[in-house]
Amino acid sequence: AKGGAEEAAKEIGGSVVQAAPSQVTAEAQIEFINNFVAQKVGVIAIAGNDANAVAPALKRAAKEGIRVISYDSDVAPGARQAFVNQVKGDSLAEMMLQSMHDLIGGEGEFAILSSTPTATNQNAWIAFMNEKLASEPAFAKMKLVQTAYGEESEQVNQQQALALVQAFPDLKGLIVPSGLGLPAAARALEQAGNLDKIKLTGLAPATLMKKYIDAGESQDIWWNVTDLGYLTYHVAQLIAQCKITGSEGETFSAGRLGDYTIGAAGEVVLGPAKIVTPANLAEFKF
Repeated sequence: AKGGAEEAAKEIGGSVVQAAPSQVTAEAQIEFINNFVAQKVGVIAIAGNDANAVAPALKRAAKEGIRVISYDSDVAPGARQAFVNQVKGDSLAEMMLQSMHDLIGGEGEFAILSSTPTATNQNAWIAFMNEKLASEPAFAKMKLVQTAYGEESEQVNQQQALALVQAFPDLKGLIVPSGLGLPAAARALEQAGNLDKIKLTGLAPATLMKKYIDAGESQDIWWNVTDLGYLTYHVAQLIAQCKITGSEGETFSAGRLGDYTIGAAGEVVLGPAKIVTPANLAEFKF
């Protein structure tokens, strides 16, 4: 994402500073938000660890004249002007559920291994998957047995993946909507010899899942992360220059990505994701 933002900065001016805490908590992000306020940056673009907990700090930043947008993982709408979403959340959730359906033959037990209980985007995806499971006849024979959390730790993700397999002897698959969690779970199940009976799907950089995708042990749903950073920087600059405000219906151009229209609640959607298969794996170089 930073690479895409830097590409956009070279085209339209300005500069990119990227910073991130070592812990995936709201408290850790708040410290960085306050530091950016002290530096008097023009715009803060945040991938939120907790939608509501970071909101007061972001609102204080706005009072200091700093524009605030979110990308990748939203924050409370009242704490930012726009949200640059990688793909419509409902679409991602349905793709993950459909991918699990196809991998396990449309029936049987599966679990979800999410990142943290407060992850905005993942909670929304899980809620939508539960709605689909309850309402869609195509998913009637699928049973979600548990949602566990890997806490953005490779070790915890591996432990949780193995614990789910042990707790549910009839488990047929895992949905892991976390870029760190999916490859971590795959490695753990590979070492335990479980990948012959447990199928994996979810979200992760395709390069980290290459051998599992090639082997037919996993599917992956992903988007162009560089483009997400590129679009985020364009939105940030336009808001900084007061050319857009984040209001529904506003239109703008984002360089090589073309024209966009801002949707409800300030949402800008990069575009549709893809299910990564051996046939299109070469397209995903990240």
